Amino acid sequence: MSMGHYTNLTDPRTELEVVRDWNGVEQVVLRSPRGAYARVSLHGGQVLSWRNDRGEELLFTSSKAVFKPPKAMRGGIPICFPQFGNSGTLEQHGFARNRIWALDEEHPPLYQNDNNSKSSVDLILKPLEDDLKCWPHCFEYRLRVSLSKDGDLSLVSRVRNVNGKPFSFSFGYHTYLSVSDISEVRIEGLETLDYLDNLSQRERFTEQGDAITFESEVDRVYVGSPNVIAVLDHEKKRTFVIRKEGLPDIVVWNPWEKKSKTMVDFGDEEYKQMLCVDAAAAERPITLKPGEEWTGKLELSEVPSTNCSGHLDQPGII
Repeated sequence: MSMGHYTNLTDPRTELEVVRDWNGVEQVVLRSPRGAYARVSLHGGQVLSWRNDRGEELLFTSSKAVFKPPKAMRGGIPICFPQFGNSGTLEQHGFARNRIWALDEEHPPLYQNDNNSKSSVDLILKPLEDDLKCWPHCFEYRLRVSLSKDGDLSLVSRVRNVNGKPFSFSFGYHTYLSVSDISEVRIEGLETLDYLDNLSQRERFTEQGDAITFESEVDRVYVGSPNVIAVLDHEKKRTFVIRKEGLPDIVVWNPWEKKSKTMVDFGDEEYKQMLCVDAAAAERPITLKPGEEWTGKLELSEVPSTNCSGHLDQPGII
């Protein structure tokens, strides 16, 4: 679905490339020297697009996605906070993905010399009065989205408790990967792990396969997962390498045929072209004492499948 006409402007305060969508919501465009590209909406702090230096879109967006706040758009990388899924008192996946974020002009630097190698934007979310009525905790949520010179996409979330008492939350980067054919995709790095099966009342099972492949609906929380996993797309001969920190779980979701037909913002056959692989803190909530800060990092890179061996052995991230 076309997202309509953009209005281009450069923010003189930050030299960011900013566009406005047809609802007037600002989006920030990040570019790498080699031509990779990412677009981040202030609606939800959501990454809407990530393209490699050949112009290929790497994130899935439904052709039936609704681009109208406050509803979150079906695709890209919605931010799930302060609740992942529906295992709590809040709306599905929390409210952060439905709010308008602000550019964070006074962000504390995360790294020295970081801007030399990355194109970045810093966003901030603070609770509205309505948020405090349903979730009475004061927080500051800072999000940095970066595109490296090699086209790797990274998201760093920092949640600070500015409350007078502790609070707990769950979290997820709900990452819609674009794949050629779901039946030709496999995930490596989750072998032998325990998972909670959301299709069986969160019953706990142990993964038996050498790799995860897909032939029916899947909705699982792999607990205590390694910090590097790989999603191999056999037909496109490319691999997504997912690196994470501060996020113990990986959530794997594909709605398959029957469920796809029940979702109004999702095409009946689109399950074949997407796979959600979410770095998350879903099984056990994160608890912050007053003044404490939590950091959760995600880095996505795309490599030719022939070059993938060895990536799962690399401990470093971002």
